[in-house]
Amino acid sequence: MSEKGELDLTGAKQNTGMWWKVPKYLSQQWSKATGRGEVGKLRIAKNQGRTEVSFTLNEELASISDIGGKPASVSAPREHPFLLQNVGGQTLTVFTESSTDKLSLEGIVVQRAECRPAASENYMKLKRFQIEESSKPVRLSQQLDKAVTTNYKPVANHQYNLVIFHSFIPS
Repeated sequence: MSEKGELDLTGAKQNTGMWWKVPKYLSQQWSKATGRGEVGKLRIAKNQGRTEVSFTLNEELASISDIGGKPASVSAPREHPFLLQNVGGQTLTVFTESSTDKLSLEGIVVQRAECRPAASENYMKLKRFQIEESSKPVRLSQQLDKAVTTNYKPVANHQYNLVIFHSFIPS
């Protein structure tokens, strides 16, 4: 937070903010977007008085080349419906801090939009791959065919003992 204690409140009356929550794999794919940074299409429609929001991921971002630094050859689901909820009983605000340490109130969140991947075959393959990769142990034990022969010969006086011993001998 700003040490000066100054807060820009010009955005305090903006009540049109929305909190977007997306799965981790989707945000990782968004960060890989090149060029204009287009990641997909957001569709907002009215159906019998209810607002329906869905997101379609770009085809080139749907292929996942790695998960957690490990190679993968699965594709992310392209269709993602959003679950819209009011944030009643909570006051959620959005703050930004500029490079000059100025703190600004951008607006108040009035609705929460949670992205849910469609339960498709691609999504199930992706989740199966993520679970398999996370359950693999980091270190593996292996059975040796023959004994490792490293010969250590006993030493009566180690080098550090000789240095300490000689330093205590009165001259």
